[in-house]
Amino acid sequence: MAALIEVLEGGLGATVQDAGRPGHRRIGVALSGALDPLWLACANALAGNAAGAAALELRLAGPRLRVARGRLRVALAGNAECKVRRAVSQGLTFHAWQSLTLKEGDELAIGAVRGGIAYLAFAGGIVTTPLLGSRATHLRACMGGVEGRAIAAGDRLPLGDTDPRGPERRQAAFLHESGPIRLLAGPQDDHFTPATLRALVEAEFTVSRDADRMGLRLDGPPLAHDAQHGDEIVSDGVAPGAIQVPPDGRPIVLAADCQTVGGYPKIATVIRADLPRLGHQLPGNRLRFVFVTRDEAVAALRAQQARLGAWIGNIAPHAPAGDIDEAALYSENLISGALYAEEP
Repeated sequence: MAALIEVLEGGLGATVQDAGRPGHRRIGVALSGALDPLWLACANALAGNAAGAAALELRLAGPRLRVARGRLRVALAGNAECKVRRAVSQGLTFHAWQSLTLKEGDELAIGAVRGGIAYLAFAGGIVTTPLLGSRATHLRACMGGVEGRAIAAGDRLPLGDTDPRGPERRQAAFLHESGPIRLLAGPQDDHFTPATLRALVEAEFTVSRDADRMGLRLDGPPLAHDAQHGDEIVSDGVAPGAIQVPPDGRPIVLAADCQTVGGYPKIATVIRADLPRLGHQLPGNRLRFVFVTRDEAVAALRAQQARLGAWIGNIAPHAPAGDIDEAALYSENLISGALYAEEP
């Protein structure tokens, strides 16, 4: 029988997320899914899952969970420390970027999540009811996940059927690139003056308090619209990474749960390779931007995919300190040839 997780404490805004629900924007359904699909893939790889399997996206403070049924493997990608309370043995600290097998009755408590977000994956994946081919939670639309909301005490998360046996897995942290966020100009960059386009890449912007899974509103020098075109357009399609500039000149960088159309000019679009970095931004963080070409954007994405593939390919087996490798124990001849218990 597949394992089952019980939520004892929900933490702050933890949601079920997977690779999202692409292909439905034409009917007004947002992409949703993990803000950082790279770290989601890392957590899933450590747990033994496919890259886009449903896991928990953790924000600020993690949940406290209990294995209500069965035995399972769990893995964490991110900057957070976990405490494990064993049902029948001494507890231990569970560090990120590795897997650990939990048994029925074990509890897992995750503390502060540093760096914006982290991902907690379970072998077999979380198998809540899918909606339009995805289990991703969209909070504003109350779609997916657990009744379209963040997890809460009393929730029970079913997992896919899997075999938890085998060695644990560990890898070094998968680090994101640093430097300015890379942009492609447009699609409405002609609605802005040359001075405004220069300001976008020369100035420093700060993430405001208006930041969530839909987008990040930035504080900085106002971005002036071209007087000829005005500060609004006929509503057209938008996508995660688009930078809208409303009449007040404060740019909004759209994120995974963003709407599908909008009526503000889009001065630029964050390249796909840098979208995961946006998911980690918190109020008060400072950002800089730089324009790149389409060829540079494609090359950056290909290099990133190759780096992730190499990271997954180099995951190594691991024996956690304080845990007993039962399979290895049973394979050893522990009596060393003794025939009788009385023998010295």
